[in-house]
Amino acid sequence: MDGRGSPWRSDMLRFAPFYCTASHLLSMTKREPIYKVIFLNQGQVYEMYAKQIFQSDLWGFLEIEEFVFGERSQLVVDPSEEKLKAQFDGVVRSFVPMHSIVRIDEVERLGTPKISEAKGGGNVMPFPMPMPEK
Repeated sequence: MDGRGSPWRSDMLRFAPFYCTASHLLSMTKREPIYKVIFLNQGQVYEMYAKQIFQSDLWGFLEIEEFVFGERSQLVVDPSEEKLKAQFDGVVRSFVPMHSIVRIDEVERLGTPKISEAKGGGNVMPFPMPMPEK
């Protein structure tokens, strides 16, 4: 106690700005995570990169926000990436059914988003659903 009833010592207060500055600098150097999301959509496998992924308020859906694409300053332009950019142009968030998600990875570097055909012919047959009555 310093005589005024305070548990803080004067030498602790002297170094407080240093510690605040150091923690502030550490938080500034942390990178923002980038997620690679692989999901199925209409017989195709989408591999996309995004900054925000979370469970939606819509039951059974995952929300994907802030899609990330490669730099436009590259000399070689990938037509499949340009197709994806055009398809997701103006999309604020995408709601993907949880059963369509194949995998989610947190990555250090941005890769190339792409669409590929889903390979069929496996031994697993989907459970038949009854046809809706008219």
